Amino acid sequence: MTKECRKQFSVKSGTIFEDSPVPLDKWLTAVWLIVNCKNGISSYEIARDLDVTQKSAWFMLHRIRLALQSSSWEKLGGNGDPVEIDETFVGGKLKNMHKSKRVLGTSYKGGKNKAIVLGMLERGGKVRAEVIQNRQTETMQRPIHANVEVGAHVITDEHTTYPFVTKPYYHEVINHAEGYVREHIHTNGIENFWALLKRGLGGTYIAVEPFHLSRYVDEQMFRYNNRSTPKNPLDDADRFMLAVSQISGKRLTYAELTGKVAGTRN
Repeated sequence: MTKECRKQFSVKSGTIFEDSPVPLDKWLTAVWLIVNCKNGISSYEIARDLDVTQKSAWFMLHRIRLALQSSSWEKLGGNGDPVEIDETFVGGKLKNMHKSKRVLGTSYKGGKNKAIVLGMLERGGKVRAEVIQNRQTETMQRPIHANVEVGAHVITDEHTTYPFVTKPYYHEVINHAEGYVREHIHTNGIENFWALLKRGLGGTYIAVEPFHLSRYVDEQMFRYNNRSTPKNPLDDADRFMLAVSQISGKRLTYAELTGKVAGTRN
C-alpha cells in the first residue's frame, strides 16, 4: 500500500472545504447565506451566526467565493442582444493606503488612484466583470474580446479607448455629456450592476482591500447571473445547489489568500 493509498479521505477532500476543522453543516450554511443574501454577508455576521471566529469566517467566505468563480461560459452577444460595456472605479485612494497594502493592489492607472473594474452585460442575460490594471487599449481589449462574440452589437459611453477595442463589433456610443438614454442606446443595465456591487462593498463589507477585490466581484457576478428571471426562474435552493456543484477541484490556502505564497487569483 502506497503512502497516497493510506491518505485519509472525507467528503471534504478535493473541495474548498478540505483540511478545514469547521463542520460541514456550518460550511453549507455559509454557502447558502452568501449566495442568497442580495448584498452579501460579512464575516462578522457569519462568525456570529455559525459560532466561529471572525478570522475563520473571513477565510471561509473567500474559499466560497473561489467556488462561485465560473471556469467557463458562452460569449456574450451571440444571440443578437446588445452588450453594454462600461468600467467603474472602486475603493479609496492609493496614497491613503499603507505601503504594505499598496504592493498587493492594482496599478490604478487611469482610475483616479482607484481600482478599476471592467464590465460587459448582455441585455436580459449574463454579466462578466473583472478587475483591470488600467484603461489602456491593450488592457481593455483582452477581456472584451475574450467575453464578447466577434460581430456582436456593443454599446459603450464616450471613453476614448472604446473605438479602438471594439473594432470587431458593431459599436454604438451614448455620450453622457448629452444624455443617458437615446432610444435603445444606453448603458443603464451595467450601471445597475455597478450599483449592486458598490452597495455590497460599501454597505456590507465596508473596506475591501484591492488585493481581494476580484473575489467580491466574482461573488456579485454569481448572484446576478443566477438571479430569478422570467426566462430562468431560479430560487434560493437552485442557487445553493449550483454553488455546491462548483466546490470540487478548487483549493485556497490561507497563505495564498494573504499573499504570502503564489497561488490562485485573489
